Amino acid sequence: MELWFSEVQTPHVKFSVRVDRQLYSGKSEFQRIDVFESPEFGRMLVLDGYIMLTEKDEFIYHEMMTHIPMAVHPSVKNVLVIGAGDGGIIRELTKYPEIAHIDMVEIDEQVVEVCRKYLPQTACRLDDPRVEIHYEDGLRFVRSRENQYDLIIVDSTDPFGPGEGLFTREFYGNCNKALKEDGIMINQHESPFYDEDAISCQRMHKRIVESFPISKVYHAHIPTYPSGHWLFGFASKKYHPLRDLNDIAWNMRGISCRYYTTTLHKGAFYLPYYVEEMLENVE
Repeated sequence: MELWFSEVQTPHVKFSVRVDRQLYSGKSEFQRIDVFESPEFGRMLVLDGYIMLTEKDEFIYHEMMTHIPMAVHPSVKNVLVIGAGDGGIIRELTKYPEIAHIDMVEIDEQVVEVCRKYLPQTACRLDDPRVEIHYEDGLRFVRSRENQYDLIIVDSTDPFGPGEGLFTREFYGNCNKALKEDGIMINQHESPFYDEDAISCQRMHKRIVESFPISKVYHAHIPTYPSGHWLFGFASKKYHPLRDLNDIAWNMRGISCRYYTTTLHKGAFYLPYYVEEMLENVE
């Protein structure tokens, strides 16, 4: 008998993946956690029925969240990562020796433990001595920080459930306060393609534009995310993602990537017209 996992992406669309077996199923205080093994995508982390990552395409998301700001900001020492219990963002950040400290704030300790056991591909650097893990609410954590971080990466789940508070005007304002005067914030910005998701994109963009003097959106193709077209937000107090890109310096580092390049970096900020129009309507 064939086993299939199906994610409901809209009332009229399902994304289905054939799975060989279910490696883990449990319910934490915050959400249902499942790990599946699939022949096409490898292991898959699913939270409350939504695919968070697969072994086959996670590198796209994690590289685009991490290396875009690192190629722009000239001196990142202190980083705050909110969410990211799978460890993929941490894996990419620890490739930079100049980073001195990373605070990782994840509300659900069970997600981290499940990923350590079943997803070592992403969780492989969670024990780096520069990483300090805080199991608490990201919104509450960032409220008490001021002028502390060079970079904040918000690797949140969708704008409902445990991650809902990470999409508010208050949260983005607190991130601004927690950043140093030249700090950068990166967030996952949802998909612009389906109507309900597009509304979330607009709402986020409007709140970030109100909180930061520089606010740009970029995109990538991630096959297992709704529609395959995914947006990210780049918000900064000082640096522009294209004008301040130091591609020569970044390329000289020799960091190994499978998706990100500095050429792609430039192209990622050129958006399809339907996305530009959607974002301009709320600016």
